[in-house]
Amino acid sequence: MNPRRIVPNSISGLSLVLGVLSIFLTMQHDFFWAAIFIVLAVCADSCDGRAARLLNCQGEFGKELDSLCDVCSFGVTPAILIYVYALESLGICGQIIASLFTFGGAMRLARFNINASAVHGYFQGMPIPAGACVVATYVVSGFNFPPLAVAIGTLAIAIIMYSNVRYPDFKGKGNPLFKGPVILSAAIGIYMLFTNFSGWPFICMFTYTICGIINKLYVEAFHKSYEQ
Repeated sequence: MNPRRIVPNSISGLSLVLGVLSIFLTMQHDFFWAAIFIVLAVCADSCDGRAARLLNCQGEFGKELDSLCDVCSFGVTPAILIYVYALESLGICGQIIASLFTFGGAMRLARFNINASAVHGYFQGMPIPAGACVVATYVVSGFNFPPLAVAIGTLAIAIIMYSNVRYPDFKGKGNPLFKGPVILSAAIGIYMLFTNFSGWPFICMFTYTICGIINKLYVEAFHKSYEQ
């Protein structure tokens, strides 16, 4: 094994460990730190690929390890957190919806792995770390939506992760967002900020989420050729 691969693989492992620690914190009902550990896992995950490219040690092993870590830290961990935090009162229905979040994330990762060489300039479906961040930031946002609303939102994120909604990859290879949807999404986000400024991390993630959806609807209505 190339010794240089230890660095990116260890970073992937750190993301996994942080995700598992978040599960333990959820079991202790320490929801704030459980959410924070998910965000920290996202930060670690954002560094493993960069480290591999910097050290010129990309490989199939690292890609598979990264996906396995992601499905735990950003699929299983947020599902457990949102169930215990907000969906437990729904019983088996809450369990199924939380489980579907994990399934949607796993499907997203599998599709990403097989399409990585074909999809450029955007993400096909919401990236699973972003989906995890929606859950984590909601928990610490101060918003207190009814369990049914949280269940619908959780299921929606699961679907969006495996949808064909395009999200920008922010790598300078092309931005699929149009001005109209961006302005409308930003207006919604600004309105939410006035209602609860302390919830800005969740509001940012919510705005990011709806921007992709509104942009998709806009493209289908006015720029159908853009999707082809």
